[in-house]
Amino acid sequence: MAVMAPTSSKQPAVGNKADAPDASAFRTPQRRADLRGHRLPVVEFSIFLTANLIAASLAPIQDCDEVFNYWEPSHYLNHGYGLQTWEYSPVYGIRSWAYAGMHSAVIAIGRLLPFVTSKHAEFYFLRAILGLFCALCESQLYSAVAQRINARVAILFLIVMTTSTGTFHAAAAYLPSSFAMYTGMLGCAAFLKKRTAQGVFWFAAGAILGWPFAGALVLPFVAEELLLAYTSGQYLGTLKRLLDGGFRALALLAMQTAIDVYFYKKVLCVPWNIVAYNVFSGSGKGPNIYGTEPWHFYLRNLTLNFNVWLLLALVTAPVLLLHIFFARPSTEDAIRTVTVASPFYLWLAIFTLQPHKEERFMYPAYPFLALNAALSLHLTLSYLGGTSAVIRKIPVQLRLAVAVLFVLAAVDISFLRTVGVITAYSAPLKVYAPLHLPNMSHPGDTVCLGKEWYRFSSSYFLPNGTRAKFIKSNFDGLLPGEFSEATGLGRFPGAWLEPAGMNDENKEDMGKYTHISQCKYLVDSYMPVSSASALEPHFVLDRDNWETLACAPFLDTSRTGTLGRTLWIPDLSFIPERLQRKWVTASSKDRQCLDLAPAYCPDRLRLRQRKNPRARSPDLEKPQNGEAKSKYAMQTPGVWIPSSFKRPAAAPYPNWDLHNTKPLPYRPFRSKYFVTMGLRTMPWDEWIELDSDYPKFHALKAARITERGERCCRTAPEAFDAAIELVEELCAYLPERYPSLYRAIGRGMENLHTGEVFDIVERPMSEDPMQMAARMVQDDLAIMMEGKDGQYYLLAGAILLAGFWRLEDKWRMPLSEIHTSGDVPQFKQKLEKGMMNFFRRIRPEAPMLRNNYFIQVDDKLAWSSAIGDEDKGGVNWGTAGNDRPVEAMHFRSERQSLRRLPRSGGVVFTIRTYFHPITEISQEPYVPGRLAAAVRSWSDDVAHYRGSAVFKEQMLKYLDERHEEQLAEGLVLEKEGEYHQYPY
Repeated sequence: MAVMAPTSSKQPAVGNKADAPDASAFRTPQRRADLRGHRLPVVEFSIFLTANLIAASLAPIQDCDEVFNYWEPSHYLNHGYGLQTWEYSPVYGIRSWAYAGMHSAVIAIGRLLPFVTSKHAEFYFLRAILGLFCALCESQLYSAVAQRINARVAILFLIVMTTSTGTFHAAAAYLPSSFAMYTGMLGCAAFLKKRTAQGVFWFAAGAILGWPFAGALVLPFVAEELLLAYTSGQYLGTLKRLLDGGFRALALLAMQTAIDVYFYKKVLCVPWNIVAYNVFSGSGKGPNIYGTEPWHFYLRNLTLNFNVWLLLALVTAPVLLLHIFFARPSTEDAIRTVTVASPFYLWLAIFTLQPHKEERFMYPAYPFLALNAALSLHLTLSYLGGTSAVIRKIPVQLRLAVAVLFVLAAVDISFLRTVGVITAYSAPLKVYAPLHLPNMSHPGDTVCLGKEWYRFSSSYFLPNGTRAKFIKSNFDGLLPGEFSEATGLGRFPGAWLEPAGMNDENKEDMGKYTHISQCKYLVDSYMPVSSASALEPHFVLDRDNWETLACAPFLDTSRTGTLGRTLWIPDLSFIPERLQRKWVTASSKDRQCLDLAPAYCPDRLRLRQRKNPRARSPDLEKPQNGEAKSKYAMQTPGVWIPSSFKRPAAAPYPNWDLHNTKPLPYRPFRSKYFVTMGLRTMPWDEWIELDSDYPKFHALKAARITERGERCCRTAPEAFDAAIELVEELCAYLPERYPSLYRAIGRGMENLHTGEVFDIVERPMSEDPMQMAARMVQDDLAIMMEGKDGQYYLLAGAILLAGFWRLEDKWRMPLSEIHTSGDVPQFKQKLEKGMMNFFRRIRPEAPMLRNNYFIQVDDKLAWSSAIGDEDKGGVNWGTAGNDRPVEAMHFRSERQSLRRLPRSGGVVFTIRTYFHPITEISQEPYVPGRLAAAVRSWSDDVAHYRGSAVFKEQMLKYLDERHEEQLAEGLVLEKEGEYHQYPY
């Protein structure tokens, strides 16, 4: 729409107020307004939508907060597992499940469509819907601006929004700040159309469901309403409209609170929690602990993302003041225009004053920046289109050319910036693609992230059942944990169960890391100028242990100049060296990469696979996760320097009941067996597992303590302090985890089921501390202490239910001899060195778990009498005979935890046994076929060690028959991964 100007040929001289655009510069002719009415501007909407869908398809994820705080919770809601940040702990509750839930609902609806058939498709489907909603909001604001301000301002707004790199980032981002941007546009449009209550509601929606601080954007509009009420005297009508919007907002807040209470299982107000943490949390907490930036951070960032549009937005205020002073528009027009121009300044001022700054914090202000830029350019063009004596001296064609070239230059710069971002930083969206190839990955596989943790693109890019895990890197803050996947507790228990190791101070929790031996895949990057460190070795160059499956280009910002980092520069030979974007040199082309650049092998984000991942025992001869050995080992063998580490408080076991909580169904066998330690990280809450078998185990242990005494339970003098520390740890942990069974008392702990009182203060103690500990849990217990020779010795134990070995046989033996005396298969070749180094390096803050299993041919939990008399020597499988019926055979599963005690340095084993008839577990889907395959895969030495000659023929025949029955009943082998995950 053309700007209206005076038609008189008699124009005042330069300097007269008539040189400025006249008052009609912010009026839209009624003809155009009537033509538009209130309908959606279809052409403009199509333009907005096209730009946003391009962003949804190509935009890199700018912030790890988007992944961990929004994509991962949605993945949990949609797929039952995901990574969990401390913000989602019910202790803190500063993220709303209502916000994550409405996005998850969109994904759930999308899964009904024929083309949304993978998690990858779900990711882009949600992005497309976000882009669509953003386009609808942009179109509403465009329409309002065209109707109430000026059509040319609306067109310029469209140009800025659809071409700027900032909008490219924000339009389809799954972030509360993007949501606040959407609702801010709807709110502004509503106020421009004189729909006050609706405007208040939309701004409130952005603050409630999105980001509470976005509520500040409504202040200029409320001020306008109050000012107009003052000038017109219509106080009652204004108050009524504002209260109407406020009540709508309260209704939305009530709905959000109800949803959050349902998920968190506690009464809380998430918007208030966000404000309280960010504003009132005090020293050592709050946003500043995540880093601060100088005052000019946003000016630099906005310049990158909006180039000259930012300059125009910043000068809007003086340009408007000049226009109002010279053109004398109506009071209503002047107030409306100043109101629309104010939110950008307000937002920029508020967040410039905050020390902690992030690019996404500006997203809610992007439409207002675009509006300001459009206003400034519109007024400038109106002045250039005027008829003053000075302007008339400039040819019309020249004026038009300058205006067009200015806009084209801004658009071109934005285009080069956007393409530069896409080509430089999209690797995290591409590198996981090979995992989706047939037979490449399987449920239970792990993709590990070290120094690249913050570039993880979410579990939506991993195949079903493949999990992301973290290994230790130089980062020493708090990483996400995992939502609980507990069963039998209703829907979404991970939302309300208190996770272990969370804090709001960004303090590192070592329980968030996994052992690198558990990684089948590893994502890493390598830059020639980077230096390897103990915590961040060059995994990319480790060809002995890893092979490259895929790599994607990633810009080397350390060697690329400012222009190359700012804009897209093609990789052409005639471009001067100092301007070229830098990638890895051609010598890296011999990597097994998916080479995406023909002339260069760019710096890559690499997905690597462990060579023969299931055939290797954990390589523990070298410091794992890249950590220095000295951090783990005692500086002087046998001399432990006490650690200040304190175990995190344990959350109560959800709905635990002594009579109804059944034993967990551990089935830790795979179709192919390998000799390996099989370590994985232990969540602190899960140290000790108790269930409805506790009374039976407790009674059996008590009887064996009475019968066998120190033959089963004893503590060497040099391990006494470690044993005391163990009972202290148990007396602290068990009342926290199982408050309906144990109660903490001043001198120790009381068993509410048996009435036992464990006094751990009196000296001498009423019984051996290991014997006392044995009465507390269902596990067998052992403590290994390091001697002066660097060997670890069994110096304390309560071995009551071991089934196949006796404490008296292993007493005071070093770790290696314990295994060699029992003829553990391939111990010398595959396990010994790694196991010894693991024991030297295990830290108090990094407990581990492993599982094991055996077949037993009788039903005796404590001691398998089939292999001989417990009180005689020479026990072995040879005495068992091979005529045992399958009904007598039992599956014996062990869950072992290993942790170092921080005060004494002793390494504690807990060995919890699960004992079930073979005929019972064979009724479970997939179990008979998988167990039969595992037994058949045993090597000769493993088969001999496990006594397979005694039971193999009868048991395999039975398992095969049960497997065939399950297949005949419709069992689908390809869906096994959906039914169970190791070790279940």
